[in-house]
Parts: sequence; structure tokens; C-alpha cells
Amino acid sequence: MTSTKASSVRQRLEQLLQRSLFIFQSETFFYVVKRLLQAVLTLFLASALSFAIIQLAPGDYLDTLRQNPQISPETLEMYTERFGLNQPPIAQYWRWLTRIITQADFGMSFKYQRPVTELLWERIFNTLLLSISSLVLTWAIAIPLGILAAVKQNHWLDRILRTLSYTGQGFPSFITALLLLLFALNTTPLFPVGGMTSIYHAQLSPLGKIIDIGWHMILPTLALSITSFAGLQRITRGELLDVLRQDYIQTARAKGLPENRVIYVHALRNAVNPLITILGFEFASLLSGAFIAEFFFNWPGLGRLILDAVRSQDIYLVMASLMMGAVMLILGNLLADLWLKAIDPRIKLENLK
Repeated sequence: MTSTKASSVRQRLEQLLQRSLFIFQSETFFYVVKRLLQAVLTLFLASALSFAIIQLAPGDYLDTLRQNPQISPETLEMYTERFGLNQPPIAQYWRWLTRIITQADFGMSFKYQRPVTELLWERIFNTLLLSISSLVLTWAIAIPLGILAAVKQNHWLDRILRTLSYTGQGFPSFITALLLLLFALNTTPLFPVGGMTSIYHAQLSPLGKIIDIGWHMILPTLALSITSFAGLQRITRGELLDVLRQDYIQTARAKGLPENRVIYVHALRNAVNPLITILGFEFASLLSGAFIAEFFFNWPGLGRLILDAVRSQDIYLVMASLMMGAVMLILGNLLADLWLKAIDPRIKLENLK
């Protein structure tokens, strides 16, 4: 009995070892490792360039404090020593980079006197909530309408959808936000404006709190979705029309396959590749794409925090936000490549740039 158990355990270990070797020897594993190594160099160069550009701006954070007569020169000197602003830019950058590598410390915010990571972490959820809801709404509407427009090419419905997409793309995000604000003012108190909760939010039940936040999200989500929806609908329509003209689609129809199967199985599967690439860029903008809506609707997210940091030259807070955006961009592109490989096995990862 003992020998049987031992042999069973040995077989499981051998299977686990074979699976591990298969993973480590696979094309995907080597591709991910290569991209991550490239990402380290990219982040280093991006951080150095961003720090240099920030240093080109005249003055520093203490210029605002110097205008306050109640702040003594001794206090200003103390802040200068504490923030390292009396050091050359190269020394400041090296100090910041060393603390990140050795302590995972992105520095202290000049304005808030708190660690940068804490400030960003407090706002990330609010921005992600708004960005993800906008992303889901955009794709849930744009993809079906793009397919419908391609199937009904040159039909009156296609013309209406094209007009809507042209109109949506013609409105910048800030114009859309302003129009929605005017709509909210004319329909008050139907849609709340300002913040993400009501003044009586704390007294609500858990379900009531969720509904309250969701009600405050309606207008900011629409402001983010309208322009993105218009562009994505046009891309979906164009890609699907291009695939529907291919010879293999005509062959599938000649074989008598149902039109729904031709469109949704054969055509859409091959038209989805560019959309996956776009989704990778959408992932990269999750933490930065909601800036306009956050500003106009006073949403407590990363957008307003980073804007205030740029205005006050809060260097470490600005640098951390830039690095966070760069990491999201790298991960978004990597995930898009892996999704393309998973959906279309004909794609070779080594050919993806």
C-alpha cells in the first residue's frame, strides 16, 4: 500500500515537473520575460526624461511659500534641506530612484506632507470605478452598433449610426462634459453634480450607498463614454466590412452556412484583432483617461490630485503618477499581445512589435 502511494506521488511530481518545463520552455514565457526586461529599461529612461523635463520649469514648490510673509527664512531653509531642493537635479533624481529600488518609497509629497503612495492609493479606487464603468459601457454599446452598421451597410440605419459617430467624435470630452453639466442644471435635482456621494451618504444602508454612488457616476461616465463610443463604433464597422469582403467569407456563404454563423463566428473572430489592441491602450488609460470628467464633475480621483501636483510643482507626486501611467501602458500592451496570441494561434509573438 505504501509503495503504491509512493509511486502515485512520484507520478504526480513528474507530471508537475513536465508541466513546469513546458511553461518555462514555451514561446510565451520567453516573450513575457523579454518584454519585462525591456520594460525595466523603458521605465528608467522614461523616469529620467520626465524628471529632466520637470526640472526645466522655472522655480520650485517653495516659491509659493516664499510669497507668504508669515513663513520665516529658517523654515524655508528647513524645507529646502528636507526635500533635497538644494541639491543638483541629478543628485535629486538619483536619491529618488535609489529609495524606490531599495525601499519601494516614491518620496514624500511637498504639499500634503504625506507619502506619495498613500495619496495615490486613496484615489485609485475612485478613478478605476469611473474608468471601468465607462469602458464597459463604451464597449457594450459600440461593438453591437458597429456590427449592426457593417451588416446594414448603406442602409438608412447605417447612415444614422455613422452620423452619430461623426457627431460624437466631433465633440471634445470637455465640451461633452460642459453640455452634460448644463443638462444637469436644467434638470436639477434629477442628476447630482459634484463629488461621488450625497451629504446624507453615511446614513444610507449598504445598498443605498451603492445606489447613491452609482447615481453620481451617471453623468461623468457618459462624458467619458460618448467620444470613445463614437470612435470604437467606426473602427468596428470598418474592420468587419473589410473582413466581410474576403474570399473565405464568400466561400462560407456559398456553402449555405447561416448568415449569423458567417458574421459572428467567421467574420467577427477575424475582425476582433485590432479591437484587442485598442483594448490594451484602453487598459493603459484607466488611471489617466478620466481626468476631464473628474475635473468638471469634481470627482475625487487621481486627475484633480495630479493637476494640483503639477500646478504646485510637487515633484515626487508628479513623478509617481507618470511612472504609474507608464507601467499601465506597458502592461496594457503586453496583455493585448497575449490576448491576440490566445484568440488567434496563427499570430507569432516574435512578430509583434
